[in-house]
Amino acid sequence: MSDGVVRRPTGADVAREAGVSPSTVSRALNGTGYTAPQVRERVRAAAARIGYIPDANARSLRNRSSRSVGVLISDLRNPFYADLAAGIEQVLRAAGYHMILVNDDGSAEEELLAVQTFAAMRVSGVIITPVSSRSVKSLREHGINVVQADRRAGTRHGDAVLGDNEQGAELVTEHLLALGHRRIALLIDETKWTTGAGRLAGYRAAHEAAGVPLDEKLIAFTTSFEAEAARGATAELLDAHPDVTALFAANNVIAQGAFQEIQRRRIAVPRKLSLAAYDDVPWMSMVRPGITTVTQHTVSFGKRCAEVLLSRLDGAAEQEPTIIHVQPELVVRASTAAPR
Repeated sequence: MSDGVVRRPTGADVAREAGVSPSTVSRALNGTGYTAPQVRERVRAAAARIGYIPDANARSLRNRSSRSVGVLISDLRNPFYADLAAGIEQVLRAAGYHMILVNDDGSAEEELLAVQTFAAMRVSGVIITPVSSRSVKSLREHGINVVQADRRAGTRHGDAVLGDNEQGAELVTEHLLALGHRRIALLIDETKWTTGAGRLAGYRAAHEAAGVPLDEKLIAFTTSFEAEAARGATAELLDAHPDVTALFAANNVIAQGAFQEIQRRRIAVPRKLSLAAYDDVPWMSMVRPGITTVTQHTVSFGKRCAEVLLSRLDGAAEQEPTIIHVQPELVVRASTAAPR
């Protein structure tokens, strides 16, 4: 008597349907060993007819790895990370790999849980925007290839594709200084990661190179990574320093909150206040005035991350770690002008 459970087709069923041996089915569907093109097509057609789906878990157990790559990012709501993941996925898919995307919300604990899951799944590699070096170290200890993306937690653990954050922040600050601004505020969320630390360093370096004294009171920190926190920090900054003529928001989420507060106050941009940002995301070119910012060409950034990982998976295991710096580019729009 049937219990209502439909039996899944097996490789043996495909072999019978196609009139070949089970080992031929395995070679044709898994891409291992030689199979004549016409036989391969016959096997694939037979598999499609009977609804056969290869068991990726069983295959990964046999091979000690899978055709899956873990991608661990900090905030999927942030367009930067969404575009980064999109670039990674495009390259992995073209190479026959599947992306498993996990969002850790910037939590070291959530990040480590995801790492443990990836290890249990025997993923071939992981691309991570690291919160802590502990997670990167754990992946390496499990023998999993790692590419650190956007920022680096520890210099001894695997490959990395990084933005040149110091140079990008210098480009923005130099642009504002060249326009004649001398009271340039920096709104930033953190400096514990290499991204924030680099952007703060670039802001400082541009002032030093121009011989313009830097007022440390104009460096304002948000209380969290949320746009609402950036809006509150912008309000406090403008109340405390009404003589500020330019505001540099150190990432796109901060820029969103700053822009909302500036709009709420009906401050004319750029006539009364110039606004510049870091990381070009769609809304910055859609609002009026458009926002001057730094672009890292994020989709291409993600592609580079995937290419570095695939190179490692293709046999570059003995090479020294690869460190790639993605060069930033200043995009000047109408939100910045000379102070009046």
